Amino acid sequence: YALLQSALRQEGLPHTLDRSAEPRTGFGPLDTTVCILGSPTAFLPVLLEGGTRCPGAMVLCLSPAWASRVPSETSPGAWSLLLSRGVSFEAGGHSTLETFVPPRRANYVTGTFVAGDPEGGWVGELARDLDCPTGGSVPLAHRLEDPLVTRWVLAARASLPVPPTLAFILGPRGDLPADPVAPGVRLVRLEDPQGQESLVQEEVGAFLEGTAMEPYSQVGTAGHGGHPRGMVGGPMGLGVTVATAVPHGLPEAHGGGRVGQGPPSPGGGRACPVPRPPGSPAPRLPVALRICTLVCRSWGDRPQLCQVACGMGRAEAPVRHGAALPQGLDSSLQQWGVVAPGQRQALATQLRGAAETAMAALLAAEAELSPQQRGGARAHTDLLGVDFLLACVDDALELVALSTNSQRCLETCLLAEAMGRAVGEPPGDLPRLLAEALLHRAQRHLVEGKDILLIGAGGISKSFVWEAARDYGLRIHLVESDPEHFAAGLVQTFLPYDSREHRRDEEHAERVTELVRARGLRPHACLSYWDDCVVLAALVCQRLGLRGCPPAAIRVAKQKSRTHQHLQRCRQGRPPPSAFAVPCHRLQSHGDVERAAGAVPFPAVAKLEFGAGSVGVRLVENAGQCHAHAARLWRDLRDDADHPGIGLGWGNAMLLMEYVPGTEHDVDLVIFEGRLLGAWVSDNGPTRLPAFLETAACLPSCLPADRQAQLVRAALQCCLACGLRDGVFNVELKLGPGGPRLLEINPRMGGFYLRDWIREVYGPDLLLAAVLVALGLPPVLPARPVPRTHLAGVMCLGSEHGPALGSGGGLAALGALQNRGLIRLNRLFEETAGAGEYEEPCLSVACGGATRAEACLRLLGLCQALGIDSPRYPVEHFLSHFK
Repeated sequence: YALLQSALRQEGLPHTLDRSAEPRTGFGPLDTTVCILGSPTAFLPVLLEGGTRCPGAMVLCLSPAWASRVPSETSPGAWSLLLSRGVSFEAGGHSTLETFVPPRRANYVTGTFVAGDPEGGWVGELARDLDCPTGGSVPLAHRLEDPLVTRWVLAARASLPVPPTLAFILGPRGDLPADPVAPGVRLVRLEDPQGQESLVQEEVGAFLEGTAMEPYSQVGTAGHGGHPRGMVGGPMGLGVTVATAVPHGLPEAHGGGRVGQGPPSPGGGRACPVPRPPGSPAPRLPVALRICTLVCRSWGDRPQLCQVACGMGRAEAPVRHGAALPQGLDSSLQQWGVVAPGQRQALATQLRGAAETAMAALLAAEAELSPQQRGGARAHTDLLGVDFLLACVDDALELVALSTNSQRCLETCLLAEAMGRAVGEPPGDLPRLLAEALLHRAQRHLVEGKDILLIGAGGISKSFVWEAARDYGLRIHLVESDPEHFAAGLVQTFLPYDSREHRRDEEHAERVTELVRARGLRPHACLSYWDDCVVLAALVCQRLGLRGCPPAAIRVAKQKSRTHQHLQRCRQGRPPPSAFAVPCHRLQSHGDVERAAGAVPFPAVAKLEFGAGSVGVRLVENAGQCHAHAARLWRDLRDDADHPGIGLGWGNAMLLMEYVPGTEHDVDLVIFEGRLLGAWVSDNGPTRLPAFLETAACLPSCLPADRQAQLVRAALQCCLACGLRDGVFNVELKLGPGGPRLLEINPRMGGFYLRDWIREVYGPDLLLAAVLVALGLPPVLPARPVPRTHLAGVMCLGSEHGPALGSGGGLAALGALQNRGLIRLNRLFEETAGAGEYEEPCLSVACGGATRAEACLRLLGLCQALGIDSPRYPVEHFLSHFK
């Protein structure tokens, strides 16, 4: 506690306020509690950042007396961690010592799992075998500190260069394969070290004289646990010295230990001398560069590099953590002699890839361990330090992976961040990234086992819902009109009820509510991802007393002409929401067409009032074309049976809207209690006129940040003006010289490929965000989202691409590429839906790349190879807009 006060004082923050005499109550099953066990210094910046993002959610436990373990009610054999006391953190760096009555249940636990640390005993014991996600454990920390295990994983699983390593092991090793083989790592199994001195000498001699050791001048030795035993220098006479030292180390390692041989970390490589400055008579000594990287398990369990810090030293001596002040990568590379900016950037990119690949490999190997080996079924490494050496190999620069750790890189990177702030550098991303990762994992745990009433299953395009529900541990109770729907066997409860006639949704809501109560269901939340059912879901929420937008607000957003007419009356603000509305007129008869022609200028857009998927949308040049289009549509599309899933359950009324020039964009928003938590802008290619069918899309947007901000603010203002204050919404807009103009609001998660793409590019899951909002929890989302890749995609039509995709084998080829992770394929319909002017795209295929240009080039090549590109469907033209 005294150490915490000292650390707060160093940061210029107030001392912890002691309110332990006034017990806090009222914590329930939906309250987020991220518990940090052990020393306050390592995680203090993360605790402070977490207190700003989610006030009160981060709790520091400084003593084993402050927590207790009780048998889990949900996971047999596991334990729940209950906090009776803790230091919680609020916005502005304020901290409070609190007593919790009854004890507060932890949703996520991590701490200082450091091998040999005096705090490690009680921290490891409290965190063992918990029923909530646990970011590490003592067994996992020991594993990360084991250079033999980690070097084998890094070399064999991540294909990263490691220092040449010779290891002698005794007995079975459950954390290694029976016969592990990895480039650069040699394992020798000994039966009895006292009687195998000659074998040891032979192996050491062969190791030292091998070609792999030619670049190295020194060798380090380590005993059980990877702790250094010293260094021996100079190849001459080294064999006897090391061979003599090896057997003495082995008896301490009985039960599967080893002695590792290899270059010391990191001074044993062939260091490149720093170039001598012009005119300087003094020679520059070779220096060693140790690169410390910190990687966290981010959204979607994907590794994300958080920060890099470097240590410089003379090449003949190891550069160890804590022995020197850290410095940045770019300045270190310059000091090391890498002058060209492009080369430094290329090395930084290579380092990111190597660090994230290293964590992915270690996580995959860790997943193969038993719960006992991990320290619990829910214990996983969420924070990883990876050290690299930058070596010269054949006059080329190479990153060599040295070792991993659970704590040292965190301390080094946080020190580097604090040093930067002291000289006026802006705050780095490290505390934010870690706080977001920890809070997100706690929220994922909170939704496990929650009962979700889902209204409407949708088609094959919503198949991801069932897989995601299983992954998140959601119990889905589905209300669906089709009694034979394929999702019936994928949910907890299937409630068939025909609600296709949505003009009777008030009546349907009563029936659904009765059905839910009759089955004894008590859902925690109710929502819909299917466009047809959003109003019904809002009405059911209202009747069950669940959180959701008012039905009146959903009705305003669902009916397109009503949306614009409502916004035109909203004239408060700078600019007011009315600035984004477009002149439009409702069409229910040919007489309405004549009245609309006098109010809406041509060219104009005629479309279904409650339509979806662009079905029935058409550009009309005059009143005559509008009459003709309305007559065809009213004849062909009368009710839901004529074209399911496009809103005909609401009727086939139309509207005439002024045509808006400009580029078309989707904005997907997460709003909680009227506050914007996340927004993603994607671009659409040119639509196929006159039916406005979508052709192509890309994410991230090509637009500069200020124009994206215009779209996001316009989308947010339109939603709030309609009364949409809680939920995940998709807003379609056009952006012209005069700024954004609204096309329509979809009061549900974005359809087609959008959820999949946003997960791939940015990480967060719109489906999970919608569940959290419906439960009353503000989702933790990236405060500064950075794209991990670029995606460009094209829509395929049955009329244009049926032969190429079907009999031509294109669909099978796309499936194979999807399985290999080379493309993203989103099936929208099992078969071609509709035909002619009522046709909808049947699938979306996308390619990724480090840049947008690379993604577009890959996609174009794929489309040309599979026959998707043609003179009638010019993919190159569709993609040319993404610049």
